[in-house]
Amino acid sequence: MDDIFEKVLETKEFLGKITAWENPEVAIILGTGLGDLADQLTPNCVIPYEDVPHFPASTVEGHKGKLIFGTFAGKRVVAMQGRFHYYEGYGLEHVTFPVRVFGAMGAKLLIVNSAAGGLNLSFNSGDVMIVTDHINLLGSNPLRGLTDLRLGDRFPDMGRVYDRECIEEASKAVREIGATLRRGVYVAVAGPSLETPAETRMLRILGGDAVGMSSVPEVITAVQVGFRVLFLAAITNVNNPENMLPISLSQVIQNAKITGRLMGQIMEIAIGRITL
Repeated sequence: MDDIFEKVLETKEFLGKITAWENPEVAIILGTGLGDLADQLTPNCVIPYEDVPHFPASTVEGHKGKLIFGTFAGKRVVAMQGRFHYYEGYGLEHVTFPVRVFGAMGAKLLIVNSAAGGLNLSFNSGDVMIVTDHINLLGSNPLRGLTDLRLGDRFPDMGRVYDRECIEEASKAVREIGATLRRGVYVAVAGPSLETPAETRMLRILGGDAVGMSSVPEVITAVQVGFRVLFLAAITNVNNPENMLPISLSQVIQNAKITGRLMGQIMEIAIGRITL
């Protein structure tokens, strides 16, 4: 395996020179259909992924492939306008590489956004679910094969992945906005095919409230790096295994964009209040 630590340092040095800006406090990963949230940032510097050393290319519709440095809710942020996925063919060390770079740059809070299918039948399309736990069904782990302790503990504890203060502030924000508070467990699957009715039943039996094809690798890496983590999932559709309705990627993107407005409000309130 390539020397990830040295590549992280190279990318950090490059970004430091390009941005000529103070280190970010908050890192944000914007998922499918949620890239428009970046418009709420006050930008300082925008860099296409193809210009960033060791960054993969984003190949999925709805992922613009830009790294944005700026301010949001009074804090310095770096935002990924589009992420990388395991189903694109990348190894998980590539999917999670940006998280390591943001940690090296000094960011302390990672906010992950993702479009997700609802498994909990009490949910509705357009809800935002605050993730309280996850189940990794990708079939791999981003820490597999990594023995370099400069990257962090090889066996990080996963008992408290999602920061309790962040969850509470996000929950307060939802109530203040007047939206329905949804909390739950996110299940990560490899994709890119969507779930069958039988698979949907299985995921519900396992305890999942929403399912998606991303985010968990970044979160696991963030725990190793030492981030506090807040994960918000945009529920784009609800999967009833007894009556599965077809849905396309374009529908997912459109529904995520609608939900993204609510998600942006929640993030702005929560980020402004979270103590770093």
